[in-house]
Amino acid sequence: MGSEVWVGPWRPHRPRGPIAALYSGPGPKYKLPASTGYTLHDPSRPRAPAFTFGARLPTQQTSRGPGPGHLVPARMTVRGRDGAPAYSIFGRPRHAAPFLTPGPGRYFPERAGNATYPSAPRHTIAPRNWGLRAESQTPGPGTYTVPSLLGPRVVGKVSAPIYSIYGRSAVGSFCEDLSKTPGPCAYPVVSPGIYKPRAPQFSMLARTSLPQGNSLNPGPAAYNVDQHRKPRGWSFGIRHSDYLAPMVIDVDD
Repeated sequence: MGSEVWVGPWRPHRPRGPIAALYSGPGPKYKLPASTGYTLHDPSRPRAPAFTFGARLPTQQTSRGPGPGHLVPARMTVRGRDGAPAYSIFGRPRHAAPFLTPGPGRYFPERAGNATYPSAPRHTIAPRNWGLRAESQTPGPGTYTVPSLLGPRVVGKVSAPIYSIYGRSAVGSFCEDLSKTPGPCAYPVVSPGIYKPRAPQFSMLARTSLPQGNSLNPGPAAYNVDQHRKPRGWSFGIRHSDYLAPMVIDVDD
């Protein structure tokens, strides 16, 4: 063996970032809040009020236009416009609408009645004017509800312990089917006629319809017994001509 000890491929180099071995204390692991400034200040230290400086307002733009000696009309003097007076012709004004004031004949003093003569006071019952006054939006006494004094969530009150009854669990109970086998109710009831001598069975047929004929024969109600039949009468025959030859049907060969 040689005198040198193999230490592996590692060699001393500059670390990529801060490590705990470079600091004597806890280092960047513990960071105390700052005692200066207003934001994220140490809550255990007194903090003075902070004031901000306002933004600088933009300077007022002064007018840099031409002075009074520029853009003066040629015929303008110190005492006004130079020249003869000029008159303009306006259009004809529209006729004003006539007044619709009623005349003396539109009034009827004789119909005034008790309005012009002394009379006793009269009072009328006006309807309730709900629509003239705006409805009040203030909640009434019925809007506020008093909290219930029942149950465990009563504010400011001591409640007794409450117990709830849970339902029967299917796991671990006496009715749990561990073997998963069908019970007696899983099988249907078998008819005794399968495994015992069965008596003869008769079926009741439906009622058959009466035979109906297709001929249109009159029934008993078609005859009227009260109506008498007229006796048979004799009619006169037709006069035949003596020169009429008889009709011969059978002809001998």
